[in-house]
Parts: sequence; C-alpha cells; structure tokens
Amino acid sequence: MQPKSKALIGQLGDVDLRLLRVFKAVADCGGMAAAELELNIAISTISRHVKDLEQRLGLVLCRRGRGGFALTPEGQQLVQAADQLLAATDEFRGRLHEIHQRLGGDLHVAVFEKTASNPAARIAAAVAAFRASAPEVMLHLHVGSIVAIERGVMDGQYQLGIVPEHKRSDSLAYDELFDETMLLYAAPGHPWFEPMKRAPGWAELRQQDLAALGYHSPNLLLAHAKQLRRSASASDQEAVATLVLSGCFVGFLPDHYAAPFVAAGRLRAVNPRVLKYDCVFSAVQRRTPEPPRAAQAFRQALLQAHRQP
Repeated sequence: MQPKSKALIGQLGDVDLRLLRVFKAVADCGGMAAAELELNIAISTISRHVKDLEQRLGLVLCRRGRGGFALTPEGQQLVQAADQLLAATDEFRGRLHEIHQRLGGDLHVAVFEKTASNPAARIAAAVAAFRASAPEVMLHLHVGSIVAIERGVMDGQYQLGIVPEHKRSDSLAYDELFDETMLLYAAPGHPWFEPMKRAPGWAELRQQDLAALGYHSPNLLLAHAKQLRRSASASDQEAVATLVLSGCFVGFLPDHYAAPFVAAGRLRAVNPRVLKYDCVFSAVQRRTPEPPRAAQAFRQALLQAHRQP
C-alpha cells in the first residue's frame, strides 16, 4: 500500500499551483476568514480549495473550527516548500516576459519597516517612475526584518530588498540609497524625560534599562559595542516605541518616526548630539543568478530617485 504522502509527487499542475496559492494565503493571513478579502473569494470556496489540496496531498494541513485556525506540522512544512515553489514560478514568468522583450510578471520587493516617514527615503518616487515605465509588472511590496529580507532575497522569495546595512554578505550586491538618524528617547514616567542639569552620555546610559531590537541589526550591534543594558527585547520599531512609552525603558528610534510623539509631548530625545547613531539603507539583490529585467529596472529607478538633488 502506497503512503498517502506520495499522492501528488511528480503530478503538479496548474490546479495544484492555484490550490497552493490559496493555502499559502490562508496561512499568511492566519485563517480563512482573514484570507477572504485577500483572495476575493468566499470562505466556503476557500475551505473547499484547502480540503481539495489536503485530499490531493493525502495530508492534514490545518485545524479549523471553534478553537481557531492552526497549521499542522505538515502544513508548516508545506508553507515553506510552497514559498520556494511559487517564488520559482514567479521568476519563470518574469523570464518568459523577458523572452518576449517586455517587462511583465510579478516583482517582489521587501522594505525594512518605518521608511515611509523618512524624508530621505524616496522609495515612493522610485515606485512612481517604475510604474510609468513598466505598467504591466505586478509589484508586491513587503515589510520585514533585516534578516528575513536578506534571507528572502538570497532564497529568491524577493527580487530586491531595502535594508539598513549591518554586515554585508558576499552573496548580495549592495547599492547605498539613503541615511537614517536614530536618537535615544524617554517618555513621561522615566527620570530622563525631564530636563537634567547635566546631559547624560554613554556611561550613564549603561546604567539604564534599554528597549532594543532582538535580532541582528545596527541597533543590536550598537548595544553590544557600547555595552548597554538590554532589559527588553522588541521584534520591530513599533514594539520599541511601545516599550519606551511605558516609561520603564529608554530606546533608540528613527527621528522621523518619533517626531509626532515628540510633538505630542509623549517622547523626548535625550542628549541628541551625543546619544545617537546613523544607519545607511541600501538596495540588495543576489549576485547569482542575474536578477530579472523588472528587478534591474526597479533598482535603476531607486538609484535615480535617490541621486537627484
């Protein structure tokens, strides 16, 4: 008797790709109800597609019901495999469009968080220029952590990423785009929120509870280099801001992102001439294989937008 796990091996077709895309959307959205808007199809249809995929694979991919939605271990593995497969099919479509000498297909670009409010970031202008020159390309813009973006570019999930540099990889090509200034902030309830007779420096900061990003980044590198006391870990800048706003911690945030909080009296920059650091944001692409023409065109749009006076 053949194991059920071999039900679909060697028999992938258009129907299976469509079912995989539906299942991946459900997994990414965290459930069928949340995926309804993303897919623009009824929940009953989504449920039927997922059930069809399970039957074709001979696997139980997720649990759904009153207890909520959850992927099974097999479902989690399938999501990872589907990421690779769908990225490969998107790349194939892009290559096929290149054969026909026109820019088309799908282009996946991933950007580090909180760049839209940075006046030095001209990503929106680059998107407008790219859209004017390649209207048939379906642009997918993602937001993620530095590690996730770099890994996604190397794996082919994204054709281009925009990240703050921390440690260059030999597998990636880098183009510097813009800078970002990170300042230290405190909120009401923290002793450093009130003006002090003597502005604190790095030595004093080592005695304070710091909220910092928990993954490899310029923020983490600075905390180690300056021997700062990381008392709370955050998954993103929004989490850092929330921790700082509690009044229990100080933390570094982009000055442009913190500006509305400062204007509202909810944050104050602490000794900004000293307690700061700068980040350089770069566009990253994998060196091999050569990026598709759409990705190269988007890179050129980014370079032109950021090199204008």
